[in-house]
Amino acid sequence: MSKLLNYTKYDILDMFPRLTNLGASSFGEDPELFGDTLFEVIEDAPQGHFLSFKQQAVNELRTLLAYSDVDLDRVSWAVLGMNPMADIEEPPNWGSFPSLRAFWSAVLHAFENDPEMQAGKEIDRNV
Repeated sequence: MSKLLNYTKYDILDMFPRLTNLGASSFGEDPELFGDTLFEVIEDAPQGHFLSFKQQAVNELRTLLAYSDVDLDRVSWAVLGMNPMADIEEPPNWGSFPSLRAFWSAVLHAFENDPEMQAGKEIDRNV
C-alpha cells in the first residue's frame, strides 16, 4: 500500500527538496544540456553542489529507494522534468533505464561516489 497516497505533489516536493532541485536542473526539461547521454547527466549531477547538498541528496535518495514502487513512481513524477525510462530520439543514443528504481539507484551511486562525499569534505577543484 502507498505511504504517500494522501500527499499532494507539493507535499512530495517539500519532502524531497534536493531531488526537486535536481529535477529542475540536471534532470529538467532540457537535461541534454548537462550531458550527451542520460548516464553522463547522472554522473555529472553532483558537480556544482556543495557537500551539504550532496549529503542531503544521499539521505533523500536512500529514503526514496526504501519506498514501494508505487510511491517511487509518485515521487519521480513529482520531482522529475523527464522520464528516465523513455526511449527518446533526440539526442541520439541518449539512453534510458529499465525502471525508476534503477534510475534512482544510479543517481544514488553517483552521489555516494562523488570525490567530496568520499573525502567527507569540500575539495577545491581549482587547485
